[in-house]
Amino acid sequence: MSTTHVLGYPRIGKQRELKFALESYWRGDSSQQELLQVGKNIRQQNWQAQKDSGQAWVTVGDFAWYDQVLNTSLLLGNLPKRHQSEQINLDSMFAIARGQQGCGCNHAASDMSKWFNTNYHYIVPEFSEDSVFSLQWQQLFDEIREAFEQGHAVKPVILGPVSYLYLGKNDDQAASNFDRLSLLPQLLTVYREIFQAIADLGVEWVQVDEPILGLELDSQWQDALLAAYKTKLSPTKLLLTSYFADVLDNAEVIKQLAVDGLHLDLSAAPQQLEQVLTWLPEAWVLSAGVINGRNVWRANLPEIIENYSSLKVRLGERLWLASSCSLLHSPLDLESETDLGDAKYRLAFAEQKLSELQILDEALNGEADALRLSRQYSAALQNLNKKNNSSLQQRISALTPAERERTLSFEQRQEIQQKSLQLPPLPTTTIGSFPQTNEIRRQRREYKAGQLSQADYDAALAQHIKDAIERQERLDLDVLVHGEAERNDMVEYFAELLDGFIASRFGWVQSYGSRCVKPAIIVDDIERAKPLTIEWSSYAQSLTNKPVKGMLTGPVTILTWSFAREDISRAQIAEQIAIALNDEVAELQQAGIQVIQIDEPAIREGMPLKRSQWDDYLNWAVSAFKLSAASAKPETQIHTHMCYSEFNDIMPAVAALDADVLTIETSRSAMSLLQAFEHFEYPNEIGPGVYDIHSPNIPSIDDIKALIDKAAQWIPLQRLWVNPDCGLKTRNWQETEAALNNMVLATKELRASFS
Repeated sequence: MSTTHVLGYPRIGKQRELKFALESYWRGDSSQQELLQVGKNIRQQNWQAQKDSGQAWVTVGDFAWYDQVLNTSLLLGNLPKRHQSEQINLDSMFAIARGQQGCGCNHAASDMSKWFNTNYHYIVPEFSEDSVFSLQWQQLFDEIREAFEQGHAVKPVILGPVSYLYLGKNDDQAASNFDRLSLLPQLLTVYREIFQAIADLGVEWVQVDEPILGLELDSQWQDALLAAYKTKLSPTKLLLTSYFADVLDNAEVIKQLAVDGLHLDLSAAPQQLEQVLTWLPEAWVLSAGVINGRNVWRANLPEIIENYSSLKVRLGERLWLASSCSLLHSPLDLESETDLGDAKYRLAFAEQKLSELQILDEALNGEADALRLSRQYSAALQNLNKKNNSSLQQRISALTPAERERTLSFEQRQEIQQKSLQLPPLPTTTIGSFPQTNEIRRQRREYKAGQLSQADYDAALAQHIKDAIERQERLDLDVLVHGEAERNDMVEYFAELLDGFIASRFGWVQSYGSRCVKPAIIVDDIERAKPLTIEWSSYAQSLTNKPVKGMLTGPVTILTWSFAREDISRAQIAEQIAIALNDEVAELQQAGIQVIQIDEPAIREGMPLKRSQWDDYLNWAVSAFKLSAASAKPETQIHTHMCYSEFNDIMPAVAALDADVLTIETSRSAMSLLQAFEHFEYPNEIGPGVYDIHSPNIPSIDDIKALIDKAAQWIPLQRLWVNPDCGLKTRNWQETEAALNNMVLATKELRASFS
């Protein structure tokens, strides 16, 4: 038989049990023991599902209370300096991730960043020349013992040492010439201890993730991989694992490494297989990642069987079948979905992907029932018709270059907007969303369940929006938002209104910590059949004389944060969404909305891992954004927002978006990201985040003033806006009003100081 396995499994639970347990614990409503029990229950369910589907091992070490990179930091005893006085335990983990509360100290949360080109986040490790590593956090070993005690065959997974260094950053006190790769020898010593401890528990294989192998690494990082793996690092067998891209740029390095197997993502990069087989060492196993861990479509099992049957003969037991990457990026179980219609038969969530691996394994080993079942899969897919909208395609083809651009330059628009909006220096605003209170969520549930009438639900939404406007006016913010009480999610909301999408009920995916998102699914051509935001934006504007932003999610973000169809290109999908948004912008203007924000927090995330592929992506991504805003008149101020973005290497593309105001997430980096804007001489207006909305901590007036002063070192005051890092959906009103009050007071003090 072949060996089948997955690289990781969703850890939120079928009913998001981990989310609710974490938030209950953080509120002080439940004990640590209760939290630990929820985690144990989820692990047991996950392991049993893998065992029941015939996987060779259960994957252990993929469970995390916040994220797997933070797990690794604690395992290595690598805490940020401001947290090093704390014992390593669950509470110190949460302090690093969320900030230390109520201690009167400056224990700020660590930076979060996106996990390569996914919507999953990780806590960024921090390094300095005096960093010291030692084996500390025991969770990995405890869970290996736990899985063995339950009778499972165990394959632990651990983030490799070179990727761990690559994904980190130098802390603020690190010397300017400090190279964190100088820490590798010390780090390898601790990794050897970890691998020895794993071997002592009776483990045969360890999955060591080095996802940077999918990047176009320079010689410095390639040499680091050689230093780490040129001699045997572990007494166990090591499966060297990479995903999201091909490994061909690093092939000369990989084949020199003292490992025992290689995992390839053959869903993202099937073309690499032929070349890898020309140099794959004869003693290595090949783990073929043929089941897509990042999308929700059923695999074409007959095609995979046909493509891999000869490889099975050639490699025999050295061929393993696997998910392309961790199934963390997939929803958990399709069976609970009852509202997807025929589209359900096209889909496979994590549990169904386990079944697909089992069918492939049996079919490649000649079992007739599995071959018959795989053909049934294929027939079901072929019988489901997709619709393609020819009128939409004709409209896109007929667009002229002038219809894809704003009519005037930024300098011309800025002068018109300043006269029209009459905003003070350092205008204050928020990013869009306000707290989604329990009352809002309850009313939405009751409405969807038919327990609340349309009229009553609309009245409730109107009251929430009125309340949000009144709060902002009391705070004396300059540009207001309606608060998005009607929106469940910044992508799902639009997906429910646009043709071409379907939405699951329970298809949750972890984004970070307790934060889960439910990506929509793109099944057909996308079209705007009715207005998306006009009603509530117009209502909010009617309540105030101050400008209220119309809030839209941009085309690249809607695409990136959805499960996209795979029969047309991502560029084509983004253009379809952009046309719909273009129509919405035109109608918002007609309704009297002078400021419109088109959020693109995912534009950096959507980039390919290979730099050589960036230009093509950025060309169509920028084009889609510009098309979505092209109907804006010169007096309409277009904002956009980006999160977790390293801008240095894409500044020309950011500038090419030509948004009048760009708001970005910078507070956790203490404004250091803004250096990129100074060096590039970014021409338009910028709103760098002045406080971290992911932490419940309330920023002081002095802290906010210090960040604004720091931002002013790189951005001229006449082009500087003041705003939080991101939307405030996950905060409560008490935290929100206290933080925004300090933000407005800090801004007014600064205005007075330079007036």
